[in-house]
Amino acid sequence: MQIKDLMNPSVVSIEPGSSCALAARLISRHNVGALPVCASDGRLRGMVTDRDIVLRCVAAEEDPAQTPVRDIMTRGCATVTPQDDCREATRLMAQQQVRRLPVVDRGKLVGMISLSDLARSHRFDMEAAQALCEISENIVIR
Repeated sequence: MQIKDLMNPSVVSIEPGSSCALAARLISRHNVGALPVCASDGRLRGMVTDRDIVLRCVAAEEDPAQTPVRDIMTRGCATVTPQDDCREATRLMAQQQVRRLPVVDRGKLVGMISLSDLARSHRFDMEAAQALCEISENIVIR
């Protein structure tokens, strides 16, 4: 099964110059754990998570209303393409210790796939469970 069969094509994203406060509101409003950070042309530049906002902005005593997302986002994120096999997504999630991956086509964001998307398919629940174990056991300090 390919990523395009399970990915969510409706993705809320944010631009690098937007504030961390806006990112936090979007994360809350859309009940997501991460936002892809995209340039105005739709090209993926990074990811920002609720954890990034707390640790890299709030805990660092920066003003979320004045701190741009580009200052706290994670650059060089692992990605998959719509044509990749879903097993590749679970392997990457385990290796990178992430629960969601941006789906890009020719550099542009076209969707997101999460560990829960894979688990809900029931075709990859064992792979998703294994990935979750690896994500949870091997905590890497970045």
